[in-house]
Amino acid sequence: MAGIYIHIPFCKQKCTYCDFHFSTTFSAYREKMINAIVVELKTRVNYLGKQTISTLYFGGGTPSLLTREELKLITETVHENYRVEPEIEFTLEANPDDINAEQLMEWKALGVNRLSIGLQSFLQEDLDWMNRAHSAEESVSAVKLAKEHGFSITVDLIYGLPNRTRLDWEYNIEKLVALSPDHISAYCLTVEKRTALHKLIEKGELPEVSEDEQSDQFEILVSTMKSHGYHQYEISNFAKEEAYSQHNSNYWKGISYLGIGPSAHSFDGESRRWNVANNPQYIKGITENTNYFEEEILTPKDRFNELLLTGLRTKWGVHLESLSFKHCPTKQFRKQLDAFIEFELIIEKEGTIYLTEKGKLQADYIAAMLFLD
Repeated sequence: MAGIYIHIPFCKQKCTYCDFHFSTTFSAYREKMINAIVVELKTRVNYLGKQTISTLYFGGGTPSLLTREELKLITETVHENYRVEPEIEFTLEANPDDINAEQLMEWKALGVNRLSIGLQSFLQEDLDWMNRAHSAEESVSAVKLAKEHGFSITVDLIYGLPNRTRLDWEYNIEKLVALSPDHISAYCLTVEKRTALHKLIEKGELPEVSEDEQSDQFEILVSTMKSHGYHQYEISNFAKEEAYSQHNSNYWKGISYLGIGPSAHSFDGESRRWNVANNPQYIKGITENTNYFEEEILTPKDRFNELLLTGLRTKWGVHLESLSFKHCPTKQFRKQLDAFIEFELIIEKEGTIYLTEKGKLQADYIAAMLFLD
């Protein structure tokens, strides 16, 4: 069982906070990019060995900008060159302004069964300063329409926004649960360098949000999700009736995946590989058969630390025995682990460790303190 991730580096416009790899000026080389993605899929067919593909995920960028013909070409290339499960989870990231009845029927006909819709906020003021292309009204209508067409729906929200109060966040959550999507992903806003948001904060045009405010909003999120029947299966992800993202769950569980397209990452269990985050260089590397990626062989300590970092974020926790297969935990690891247990940040049950509700607020710090140097 493995997954394929395809990065589509096209966007209509640049969001204020975004530092993902994409371009808003791609019309001149659009066809070349799609062809390069197809070629990479064909030439890397042996990367995952003979593993069956159980998830296909189109991310970006904005994959919902693809035409029917472009999406069909890439999808057919996957099915023609890889062993694909009949009931594959096929996810497409989509913006609300790209969703309409005709588009939904085309996606369904091509096998897409799950949409990840980037709403981010139900407040128009937020969408305006984020430079999102959709309106708050389009957010609601897009989710309702997608549900009517039978898609499994996951919706993205961002919390910890500047100039926003606790009541604003509660309003956003209430609007979201009223739509009752199968799955909700809520991410804390991070201020990345070289983004418009970073410049606005540097200039004093927007305030920084304190960690206490972000923690408060996170706690509101968790309690509200629980009261509405959503299960927190990963720190930022909530689902009804186990409607988990299988693709993302595989990342957290250390299952192999193939990443296609500029900036895409791949993992085969022993090494990581990442493509150049530059569209012209990627296309040139593919078409001229020159190097367009970097690769790293993971040490046993690397695998130990990665499994610890990702596993602790999930409801499944980390099996200590699985860690010992990667690298023998040290006495210092056990000492630090016991300290976190004493401070009620971690619980240990039947050989598996889990973060407590209090521990989830410090997940990255806790994992870093348990890392093997």
